[in-house]
Amino acid sequence: MAHYRNNSELFTERRGIIYTIFNSLGKTFHGSRVLRRSRRFGRIAKNRLSRWVFFLAALFSISLTVYGLKMFFQAKIESTLSMPHNLQQEQNMAETILVSDAGRPPKSKHRKQHFPCEVQFMKSVDGLVEPKSYMNFSQFSLEYVDEEEKLSENDLFEPQFGGHQTLKEREKSFYANNQTLHCGFVKGPLGYSSTGFDLNEKDKAYMFSCKVVVSSCIFGSSDFLRRPTSRLISQYSKDNVCFVMFLDDQTLSKLSSEGNYPDDRGYIGLWKVVIVKNLPYDDMRRTGKVPKFLSHRLFPNARYSIWLDSKMRLNSDPMLMIEYFLWRRNTEYAISNHYDRHCVWEEVLQNKRLNKYNHTAIDEQFNFYQSDGLTKFDPSDPNNLLPSYKRFNGS
Repeated sequence: MAHYRNNSELFTERRGIIYTIFNSLGKTFHGSRVLRRSRRFGRIAKNRLSRWVFFLAALFSISLTVYGLKMFFQAKIESTLSMPHNLQQEQNMAETILVSDAGRPPKSKHRKQHFPCEVQFMKSVDGLVEPKSYMNFSQFSLEYVDEEEKLSENDLFEPQFGGHQTLKEREKSFYANNQTLHCGFVKGPLGYSSTGFDLNEKDKAYMFSCKVVVSSCIFGSSDFLRRPTSRLISQYSKDNVCFVMFLDDQTLSKLSSEGNYPDDRGYIGLWKVVIVKNLPYDDMRRTGKVPKFLSHRLFPNARYSIWLDSKMRLNSDPMLMIEYFLWRRNTEYAISNHYDRHCVWEEVLQNKRLNKYNHTAIDEQFNFYQSDGLTKFDPSDPNNLLPSYKRFNGS
């Protein structure tokens, strides 16, 4: 039998076979039932599939609605909790503090975007040498009160981490001359318990050996660990700079549960983990001020110290930072300007808005600073770097 061309037509043999089968089915009652049943099953399957698709779409819409309502009410609750305790008092405070803002355009309700500034660091640490004429500042000797005795057997004496400094001693400590002053880590008489911030002796020995140090802290599981960007830090700094992270047991436990375990040497990445026992204050913010402001007590032999807030990640070589901010400018101290606020008056109001501390305590401290000579910061004066600058220069 000859073959026909195969353009949308069947071969003769195949067309004859298929035609015979359908013809025989069409001539019988059973064949017609098969055709009707297949069509019925197709309609049923199609209907069920459409019902399932509609059901899943409705379920997804309901879940999105519930999630949205949950986030809405949670935001309402948080905004309610963050409101100041005394609204009228807060409004009066705002009027007093921001009186100089009158006439300015209203601030945007949207959060400001802040971008890192460009810093012209050197390209490498190779060849860095500390300037010979760098140490041209007034030098004096400081000693610290390590232990206090009871003034009287009848007095109720309670040892404090900062000691019991008088206002006269505080005023004297502002002058750069040889003296002994209170500067934390004050012990009580023999038989009294520790005042806090207890460290392991091995950690103390390591900290005493540091010449250049980068330090930070996390207490009370208030943040997560941000490791320095290793690829941006030179091998020289890795070998000669101490990177110390102060933690308490609670924070270490949380970090370990997240997979940040210290190795056999006590390191997490570049951070040397130092565990602090017996925190001196219940307020974690206040405890965090100890390593921030008293690094010279924790690292007594260090020539340079860099403090890094736990919310920041170190993305630059610390030796390049020292060269740029200190050596190149022939200065002994550098501090970053706040990205949004530049005056204590503004900071007081912001602390109240965020309920960081008790409002009465904030007012008492703020009034004390003003009675001590604190004046409002004037951004138009290029020589007035800090609000207290003029006062301590005798003007």
